[in-house]
Amino acid sequence: MRWKDPVDRYKYQVRKQQKALEEFAAHEIEWADDLLMWYRLKKIDMPDDEYRAAAFFKNHEYLHKPGSLTLLFSMYQRCMDELPEPTPELAFDLLAFRYKMYAKALLQGGYDVWQNQ
Repeated sequence: MRWKDPVDRYKYQVRKQQKALEEFAAHEIEWADDLLMWYRLKKIDMPDDEYRAAAFFKNHEYLHKPGSLTLLFSMYQRCMDELPEPTPELAFDLLAFRYKMYAKALLQGGYDVWQNQ
């Protein structure tokens, strides 16, 4: 098939990446809900950095900050490669650590809205 419009060709080539990022965002929103609920059930104050990362997903802030979702997706892949396999005993700690790493990546990438406050 011959393409006449470069924009259509580009959209066709990046559709898989866009779908993967959309699925990642949806799944991280669910995990952010779970993390917030776990802290609420344990009656522990959530650290600010973890809360900021969870709020980043819950408030869909990645839609207004181009490149932030790709940065977080690369951090997710890195965490999955380097962290141990999740077990019921470690699940909460691994999730909390992952959101802590998301917050650090957002801060270093210049996407953290709270860095000036």
